[in-house]
Amino acid sequence: MTLFVDIVPDDAPGGRSEPKSAGGSSRLRSIGTRVGLPLLSVLVFGIVWQLVAVSGIWSETFVPRLGTVWQAFVDMSTTHNGIRGYADYYWWEHLYMTLRRVLAGVVIGVVLGVLLGLAMGTVGWLRRLLEPWLTFLRALPPLAYFFLLVIWLGIDEAPKITLLALAALPPAAVATTAAVSAAPVALIEAARALGASRAEVIRDVVVPSALPETFTGIRLSVGIAYSSVVAAELFNGIPGIGGVVKDASNYNNTPVVLVGIIAIGLSGLIIDGLLRTIEHRVVPWRGKV
Repeated sequence: MTLFVDIVPDDAPGGRSEPKSAGGSSRLRSIGTRVGLPLLSVLVFGIVWQLVAVSGIWSETFVPRLGTVWQAFVDMSTTHNGIRGYADYYWWEHLYMTLRRVLAGVVIGVVLGVLLGLAMGTVGWLRRLLEPWLTFLRALPPLAYFFLLVIWLGIDEAPKITLLALAALPPAAVATTAAVSAAPVALIEAARALGASRAEVIRDVVVPSALPETFTGIRLSVGIAYSSVVAAELFNGIPGIGGVVKDASNYNNTPVVLVGIIAIGLSGLIIDGLLRTIEHRVVPWRGKV
């Protein structure tokens, strides 16, 4: 007796490839949701903004039409009537100077904050000594001490970078302190029982367990520093997006202010996305253990 076995190829219609196509369509729907919903919200916001601007409820000084904002963006990107961009700089040159200041301030603030948090989390008396000062600094709005920095350091780059560093330091320090203090005691005791020194315990147990929370603090530091950039560029802030926003507001130039705000917001989203990517690479176990 001959036994005939009908084997259906995986790629044949109706074969076993259907679950794969279902999974592919599910991924497409997920990507469409992640991308489509934000775009839809932006579109709805733009339509509502344009309707309010056209209705005349408020003056165009307060709510300019989208075409006016676009023209301001074009003017900041080109040379028109003998004027180069805004204040003789194109918008990307302003943004570059702002990002350079933010980078310098964040690097200084985050490095000092992480080192300080590591020390405070491992040395109890140091934490009790410095924690009130960190809380005091964190409670101060950057504008409150910026004028003092200008008196001490002048109006060049030093007070701007110092302000951004002071804004970035407390979140990184507080998050690292909390993360180090919450390191698993069982793992620490096990490492000590195996003969690890204090430095080895910190390097091999405490630091890896603290990394996820530390990255959260770093992201907060970058966000707070970036939100302080307008204050940092109050004096001698051109070239700089914050300086553009401040200068344009003096003349009720709302379209230019909006272009500056959009540039700050979009670049902030990109920076946060890069930090998320770095976090996933450095701390791949976050949320899985």
